[in-house]
Amino acid sequence: MPVYNWKAKSVKGELHNGELTAANPQEVIGYLRRKRLIPMSVNQKPKEISLSLGGRVKTRDIVLFSRQFATMINSSLPLVQCLSILGQQTENPKFRETINSIRTDVEGGNTLADSMAKFPKLFNNLYVSMIGAGEAGGILDKIMLRLSEYLEKNDAIVRKIKGAMIYPAVVFTAAIGCVSILLIFVIPIFAKMFDELGQELPLPTRIVVNLSDFLIGYWWLVIGVVVAFIVGLKRFRKTDKGEVMFDAFLLKVPVLGDLIRKSSVARFTRTLGTLISSGVSILSGLEVTARTAGNRIVHDAVMNSRTSIAGGETITKPLKEAEVFPPMVIQMINVGEQTGGLDNMLIKIADFYEEEVDTAVEALTAALEPIMIVFLGVVVGGMVVSMYLPIFDLITQMH
Repeated sequence: MPVYNWKAKSVKGELHNGELTAANPQEVIGYLRRKRLIPMSVNQKPKEISLSLGGRVKTRDIVLFSRQFATMINSSLPLVQCLSILGQQTENPKFRETINSIRTDVEGGNTLADSMAKFPKLFNNLYVSMIGAGEAGGILDKIMLRLSEYLEKNDAIVRKIKGAMIYPAVVFTAAIGCVSILLIFVIPIFAKMFDELGQELPLPTRIVVNLSDFLIGYWWLVIGVVVAFIVGLKRFRKTDKGEVMFDAFLLKVPVLGDLIRKSSVARFTRTLGTLISSGVSILSGLEVTARTAGNRIVHDAVMNSRTSIAGGETITKPLKEAEVFPPMVIQMINVGEQTGGLDNMLIKIADFYEEEVDTAVEALTAALEPIMIVFLGVVVGGMVVSMYLPIFDLITQMH
């Protein structure tokens, strides 16, 4: 049976809301009247959108939706009309279904934030918190503009980092493919020829031939070990200890660690600055920021800062103790906190570190290209040379 969201008030005027599984709205209304509540709205809860293949809503869809929504709200169009227009012009059918469900909820009297909160895979805590703050303060148009700008900048950073990873991923995949083809199809031909010659093989050649024999005879074991390692690593990564160890290791990796650190700083400052400037309390803002940090070490540092502020202390001390944020960032946050302009200071830090991310991405790409070329050359070239060593020895003996 479907689930219905209901809002009602008591005879004393107190507001109540909740959910109820029922066959139809009339059954929900009857339930409320038996509880001596006056029904205000009864709406069927939309099914949470599935992000499976074939119906996936991309981040870019959310960014475009937010920008168009901000433009329409800023033009003083009614909220329901905005949602109706966006639902009609959205190409993604799953996202169109979600927008229409949100519109139906809003028409039924629910707030925009509550309606979006039903789709957490699309609208995260940060999104919902900012929308709620905008509705409560009557500045939804300004909040939507800030939110769309934030999403666009955040999406740009993610795209740059993913783009930097494409080249090494392609080269590494090509290296695995080349090595597998050589070991399975090419090396056995050479091995058979060497057996017929009866010549003693050099150590590098014996290693490659034995590796080829092992892969051909126990390919199933190799695949099983690789799959088990990947699954085990993913499961360990999901544990508290594994998450801390993995994220701490990433921060220490040369070049890549610097990129992760700078992108984490940019995301933290941009998110918290946007939330605070939108009217969200600093305690709520820090909690939301921690959830969207993308790194466990940064998450723990932010949550420690939240605990520090709740205890009447400053935000900077826990951030400094985490040894994740550069001294300049700590000092600027400290100045912003003391002068009462923390939100503006955070935005300035975010602007600076987003430019630093661009530089770090270029540095990572420049460092990876020669490393991957050398790696591919050594692996493939080493195997080819090891196969020709016996031939060189044979030619030398003939002379």
